[in-house]
Amino acid sequence: MDQTLRQLGGLLLNAIPTVVLLMALYGLYHVIVHKPLEAILAERRKRTQGAVEQARADIAVAAQRATEYETRLREAQLAVFKVLDNRRKQATEARAAAVAQARQRAQHQVAEAKAQIEQEAAAARATLATESDRIANQIIHTILQSAGVGPAAVVGG
Repeated sequence: MDQTLRQLGGLLLNAIPTVVLLMALYGLYHVIVHKPLEAILAERRKRTQGAVEQARADIAVAAQRATEYETRLREAQLAVFKVLDNRRKQATEARAAAVAQARQRAQHQVAEAKAQIEQEAAAARATLATESDRIANQIIHTILQSAGVGPAAVVGG
């Protein structure tokens, strides 16, 4: 057992340079590779996080602009609809005025036509009365002539 302890002590003594080299290698790795790598990763994380935050800010600005655009678009559509409605009302009013004017003209023409028809009817009545008297006299004259009575007897009679 004594010999085993000595061999173990010898192994440990021979392992000291390996442990020192391993510690030195770890220290060098830490200084040369690990710290710069952490710095690069931290910078990347910072840039990525900054880019994400910038993207979120850009998205928020874009959403706000889209909302403003939609609001302005709605207002413009309302303005167009109001203008169209006003034009439609004006057209309706103009149409109604034209119809009223046409109706007045038609009523005036109807009144003139009635007056003309009334005049023509009066003239026709007068002509008819005169013509009927003449025809009646002619018929009487023809009947009397066929009966052998002279015109003087009719006039006196």
